[in-house]
Amino acid sequence: MAPVPVSAFEVLAEPSRRRILDLLQRAERPVGELVEALDLSQPAVSKHLRVLREAGLVAVRAHGQRRLYRLRLEPLQEVEEWLRPYRRLWAERLDALERHLTSMPDEEDSR
Repeated sequence: MAPVPVSAFEVLAEPSRRRILDLLQRAERPVGELVEALDLSQPAVSKHLRVLREAGLVAVRAHGQRRLYRLRLEPLQEVEEWLRPYRRLWAERLDALERHLTSMPDEEDSR
């Protein structure tokens, strides 16, 4: 049976998967390093890696007897596009807060 495609959002909803991506953001890693860093069992990490791989968020390559996993940025574009309007909204609100704070009298001026 072929895997059911899942969106990046569904995959990223799981905290352990986000932690794996955080680790892979820094460097390509074998499963053993991920197991140590995450304090999860090897089967659990392998299961999460399979889901991440099927979603296209990680790639794997053989290096001798080891499998090395690396982050793939392209699928995260979907998340980036979804976040873009929210970033603009926050930037506008932070700009408004900065204008408000700048317009307030200093404490020394009010004495």
